[in-house]
Amino acid sequence: MIRRHKQDSIVELLDLFPAVGLIGPRQTGKTTLALEIAKSRPSIYLDLERKEDLARLSDLPAYLERHASELVILDEIQHVPEMFRELRGVIDEGIRRGNRVGRFLLLGSASIELLKQSSETLAGRIAFVELDPFDVLEINQIDRDDVWVKGGFPESLLAGEDQHSLVWRENFIRTYLERDIPSLGFRVPASTLRNFWTMLAHTQGQLLNATSLSRSLGDNKKAIDRYLDLMVDLLLVRKLHPYRTNTRKRLVKSPKIYLRDSGLLHTLIGIPDYEALSGHPIIGASWEGFVIENILRQVPRQTLESFYRTQDGAEVDLFLELPQSQTWAIEIKRSSAPKLDRGLHHARDFLKPDRTFVVYSGQDRYPIRDGIEVVGLREICQELRSLA
Repeated sequence: MIRRHKQDSIVELLDLFPAVGLIGPRQTGKTTLALEIAKSRPSIYLDLERKEDLARLSDLPAYLERHASELVILDEIQHVPEMFRELRGVIDEGIRRGNRVGRFLLLGSASIELLKQSSETLAGRIAFVELDPFDVLEINQIDRDDVWVKGGFPESLLAGEDQHSLVWRENFIRTYLERDIPSLGFRVPASTLRNFWTMLAHTQGQLLNATSLSRSLGDNKKAIDRYLDLMVDLLLVRKLHPYRTNTRKRLVKSPKIYLRDSGLLHTLIGIPDYEALSGHPIIGASWEGFVIENILRQVPRQTLESFYRTQDGAEVDLFLELPQSQTWAIEIKRSSAPKLDRGLHHARDFLKPDRTFVVYSGQDRYPIRDGIEVVGLREICQELRSLA
């Protein structure tokens, strides 16, 4: 059992709210984590994809009344969205009886229906935690480049052989396209979404160009927007929005697009191992996305993240507006001896960040000039986690 960073947060929220929603893509370890938490308190676990467990809930209020003193874990709840309304009544009745916190842990493999239904029916009664694949701090004993190539999904990362990991990821993608997405009510051909997902992989870290994507896919722009929103809602793709300001600077307005798991990125592009990645043109964009994703998993709540780019070439890969009005500018370089671009200096002149970092592939930490520090990925992640 690899301890997850989010475990303590979930336990704390269960002591504050009647319900906690644990969301994230399939196979990130939500069930494993929930069962680990269940060991510390009276609990019952139900998988809503199993007919026998669903049958137990045919009279939901009566069943939950019998388990009022236990933590009830409901897995894959996005498949039974109508249950949220009934849970509201059960929670409110429990509150009137003084049973105010720690009633339900709701697990969902997608944010779409879970967030939509709960925000409407359980407002003020539920807190959400997002469980991502493993990050570089959680698996410190595993080589960083192995995590980069295979991604952070537990079954992929811990598969051992590169080929076994690749087979798992290929099956994961196929299952998502052929079963999981249709089960959420999206009637889009699996081949269309596969092609779209692959095109996003080939444009990793680039500005979104919906017109170009629609032309390549042979579909209209509205459809492209719908497919992209689906991938974002499934927590498989990240839209990193540009920094906004009221000045007259000519800032780019389109978001950057990143596949959130580097292992899935490599699978969709056809990169089986580190040797193939090291000679592939995508290596820089892959590293950039890997670094950004790991950093954003460590930042304190209420952090605002963006990138900064002007039409004149001033650019920062990641700009963090942290709590207490602290700002960090982060440039990402794959090189073991990074050199600074003129665009970074121009961006710093405007943004005036409190701290500036260049995250590179090495491990040593050292200053360059004008308060800019070169730092490894694990070290900057540790520093951010200490602020959370």
